[in-house]
Formats: sequence, structure tokens, C-alpha cells
Amino acid sequence: MSLEEFLEEWNNPSEFVEVKTSGSTGEPKRMQVEKRRMFNSARITCDFLGLKAGDTALLCMSTDYIAGKMMVVRSIERGLKLISVAPSGHPLTDNYQLSLAAMVPMQVYNSLQVPEEKERLMQIRHLLIGGGAIDEAMEKELRTFPHAVWSTYGMTETLSHIALRRISGPEASEWYTPLPTVRLSQTAEGCLVIDAPEVCAQTLVTNDIVELSPDGRFRIRGRKDNVICSGGIKIQIEEVERILKPYVRVPYIISKRKDEKFGEVVVLLTEGDTDELRDICENVLPKYHIPKVYIHVNQIPLTETGKPARKQAELLAKK
Repeated sequence: MSLEEFLEEWNNPSEFVEVKTSGSTGEPKRMQVEKRRMFNSARITCDFLGLKAGDTALLCMSTDYIAGKMMVVRSIERGLKLISVAPSGHPLTDNYQLSLAAMVPMQVYNSLQVPEEKERLMQIRHLLIGGGAIDEAMEKELRTFPHAVWSTYGMTETLSHIALRRISGPEASEWYTPLPTVRLSQTAEGCLVIDAPEVCAQTLVTNDIVELSPDGRFRIRGRKDNVICSGGIKIQIEEVERILKPYVRVPYIISKRKDEKFGEVVVLLTEGDTDELRDICENVLPKYHIPKVYIHVNQIPLTETGKPARKQAELLAKK
């Protein structure tokens, strides 16, 4: 969908806009969301960041998805000057003075590799990064940036983010701060529960296992559906991937398959050499986290937005 097509949809008489989910945990779904709640989300974010009419925002993501749509809506709500560029891995080829930009980690990573683009990235007053995990090395580099860099937490159902985590400067933290009007709690299993009536009509029970602090902030431990129960031991997929990341230079993903003896076992899919990965895993992982199965694949499954496609990985792990 082009910017013009989205604006046409936004300005039509309907009270709803159609969006599709990223598909990181299954097939992408189409859903109808209320324009008034999108407007509320835009207002809350702009207020939190202190944006004002005349500030400049960059649209460099597809308006097929909620992240791109919400950049447009924020510009409408706050009277921002919106600069639109075609979605690409290098969105900062031109020199803009930006108050706000939202990117996926891949776009930030690419920009950091080109000195001119890195300098432009550093000058963005508020840089929002979402749509995937931020690498530890990247986060360390962004910590030195002179302006505000934020990791976002949200999903299509919450109309983009409902919490932000500061990455840069002395306020950098591993804890996410919920936006005003957002109330958080946990299920008995530790999953995050979101009550954000201005942007989401229903209380939302997520699959994200979190730690809640007394002051209302939270940090993410992993996803409930990414837990492998192997021989009575609960293994968090994200934790295994985090431990391996400093040692593995080829694309890989951790998954699982059913097993008669253990119930489930850890499976590693990689585009690289399985024997080399086996040696690494046996040297750096805790005993019960070491994969039982190693599978070479031509390409690690990803969603359209670059997130790990966990369900597709599970299908490959069964073969």
C-alpha cells in the first residue's frame, strides 16, 4: 500500500482501517482497527516525546503494517512535516533534519555501517526502533548517541507501541516504561497483561513472559510459546539464542520438535555448517540447553518484517 492509498483510506467515511499482523508467530492476519484509537495512540506518543506542530518526521517503513500507518497518523495528529521515502535497508541516503523516525533493527544496522548515514542517524531527535530484537553490540553503540534512541514494545493489536525503553544516554535502561493510560499486570504464568483502553478495546493477555517492577516498568524474559519442555526442564528459546549470539556468525534459529523420551527437544536450524555449530553449542551452552538435533537449511525462515518465523521453523524442525 502506498502513502497515497493509505491517506485515501484514512480520509474515507469508514470508522475503521484494515491492518495486517507481521506473522512472527503464525500466518499474518488481517484485522479492522478504529481510526479514533489510532488517533489516541498517536496523541499519547507525541505528548510523551514532546513533539510539536512543524517538527519533521520520516516515514521509511511500509504502510502495509501498523508501524508505517502510525507514523502517518502521528504526523496528522500533531501537524508534523512528513518526509516519505521508499522502504529500504538504507533510509538515510538524503540529509534531513528529523525530529522523529521509526526503523526496524536492520535499517539501523545498515545505517551504522555508512559514516554519512550514521552521522544522520545520530542527529535524529527521537529514533524509535521496533519490529525485532536489538543486537547487544548495536545497543552498545547506540548508547553513545547524543539524542533519544528508544526500543519500542507493542504489536498490531495495540496500534504500535504501548511502552518505550531508552537506549541512549544516562537514562538508558533495560526496563520498558508504559505510556500514560496504560496499566500492566501479569498472569499466573508471568505473561504480560495490557489494559490500554484508549488504544485497545479489550484487555490483552500476551505470550511475553516479563518481570514487573514495583514502579510499573517491565523487562522481557521471552515468550510463553517459545518455551521448550525437555525432560522436565523448561528452556526459553530466546535465552539459548542470546547465549549463542556472540559465538555464531552464520544465520541460525532455535526451535523444537516432539520427542518420545524427553517430550520435546531443542533443535538448531542453521544456514552454516552443522558440525561447527554442534561444537560451539557443546562448549558454551548449559547441559540441558544443548540441541539434540542440528539441521542445515538453505534459508532461515523470516516474516515479511524480518522477524524469526517461529511456526515455519517448527515445521522445518519436524522433518
